[in-house]
Amino acid sequence: MKKTLNVTWLGEQRYLGVSESGHQLLIDNSPTKIGVSPMEALLGALATCTAYDVVEIMKKRRTPLASYRIEVEGERAETDPKRYTTITVRHIASGEGVTEDALSKAAHLSHEKYCSVAASISSDIVLETQLG
Repeated sequence: MKKTLNVTWLGEQRYLGVSESGHQLLIDNSPTKIGVSPMEALLGALATCTAYDVVEIMKKRRTPLASYRIEVEGERAETDPKRYTTITVRHIASGEGVTEDALSKAAHLSHEKYCSVAASISSDIVLETQLG
């Protein structure tokens, strides 16, 4: 299953991504930022991917979440390509019957089995470069 995202340069260091379904994503690394940077977008993708899983897992276990947020923090290398060396994902949730143990199990299940973004970050991806 392939997914595509077309990215158009808008000037400075600002880009508009448009998905196959027509949804837009503004990526901005210009001096007057109005969007997230590429590396912030990666953190956001990881956080929302695991959030989706955790919400669904908790609902299936009959302990739906009343509130939920994720704090994600990435530590970057000092030298180029300045990749993330450590990413910390903090799950903060509450709800009737929600325990720390149940939330921890759901989060680990997401990170280790279901979240495609987490799996992509921790794998060796074949990156191909092509020219138009």
